[in-house]
Amino acid sequence: MATTPRDRARAQTMNDIVRIGRDHLATHGAAALSLRAVARDLGVVSSAVYRYVSSRDELLTLLVVDGYTALGDAVDEALRAAEAADDDPIAQIRALAHAFRRWALAEPARFGLLYGTPVPGYAAPAERTGGPGTRVIGTLLTLFARGEQAGKLAAPRRARALSATLAADIARIREESGAEASDRVLVGAMTFLVSMIGAVSADVFDMYGVDTFTDRGELFEHLLDDMLETVGAEPR
Repeated sequence: MATTPRDRARAQTMNDIVRIGRDHLATHGAAALSLRAVARDLGVVSSAVYRYVSSRDELLTLLVVDGYTALGDAVDEALRAAEAADDDPIAQIRALAHAFRRWALAEPARFGLLYGTPVPGYAAPAERTGGPGTRVIGTLLTLFARGEQAGKLAAPRRARALSATLAADIARIREESGAEASDRVLVGAMTFLVSMIGAVSADVFDMYGVDTFTDRGELFEHLLDDMLETVGAEPR
């Protein structure tokens, strides 16, 4: 269906609101976001903004979806390049992790909104943020499934048994993601995910201290090696 000039004008205004919201997020932080301030930079009276965005929480939701979408796009772009160079799923998991870190370092405020301290009084609506928010996770689970199918993930010497509750959760994740992998590999994928987020957060939020590591990129490579070996990948 063809869009009307009014539809295009509304879409452009929404884009401008999100763009200004991103700028304010970077400058003032999520807790200080204000629709009045956005309206001022947009060049309209504050009441006009409420025709597009109903509240500060609605603006935060738009920024969360925008952030997850941008992160997913960055990961997908990196994986397309990685797949062209190497079909090895473990190499592609590495590419995903590096793309995740690059985006986070380039967009610390947006990364903080997605993975940092929760904004007081705000709860992201799962029906709107769940899909974009699980996009990278779904890609990671698929790569781990491919790694298992290719024989790239060795079984641990001692496998811990899953409780019925955790096994049911893993079965649901398998069904929702479509990642046909064993319980141990999906648990390993979750181990890798939270380790990756923790390693990147330590870098983005300067948990190491200013003068601790000269080359944090090299440190991340070592952490990545250890994370992959933990889930059964062969050492490089």
